[in-house]
Amino acid sequence: MIKVLIVHDTCLLRQALAILLRREHDLEVNAASWADAVSGLVSWQPRVCVADVDSTEPAAHLSQLAPLAERAAERDCGLLLLTSPSRPGLLHRVSRARALGYVSKGEPSEALLGAVRRVARGERFVDNSLGWDFLQAARVPLTERELSVLSLASQGASVAEIAGDLHLTHGTVRNYLSTITRKTGARNRVDAIRISQEAGWV
Repeated sequence: MIKVLIVHDTCLLRQALAILLRREHDLEVNAASWADAVSGLVSWQPRVCVADVDSTEPAAHLSQLAPLAERAAERDCGLLLLTSPSRPGLLHRVSRARALGYVSKGEPSEALLGAVRRVARGERFVDNSLGWDFLQAARVPLTERELSVLSLASQGASVAEIAGDLHLTHGTVRNYLSTITRKTGARNRVDAIRISQEAGWV
């Protein structure tokens, strides 16, 4: 049996994914929220951890991904990330986790099942539909920190709120926003957000 841990913050979707995988005779499945992901991995000791990095709070999940990836590597657990297509900025950021597999949420369930089994064997898996996104991810001009700032700004967060969430000073956030505006060739912050959203960076 292949033990699988599903990590997703939306309870209904987490349960739906678990039900889907439990239909397979060779899969034993448990599920956890992002807040409980590391403890769930330690207690359940899965062979594969399937984590949705593009759910309700992607900025928060990205900060939780590093410790999850580290603990998975320590315990010989293959990390398999779910992401939406046309999000090269997100792929640029999550690629640092060095996951064994990446699956697009736009693909049918068979793609996920196949990916789980391949990752369980220690094989790499990248959805064909994400190939172009990975090429684009290499061309994202913004750093991981700049993308974090921009992601929060695109959700309507103020400078003070961004500073609080990322543990930065207000001046540092303003400097990041100025740098983002310059790098994207935008006229102002709103234009930078528009350009970045159209490019799929946030």
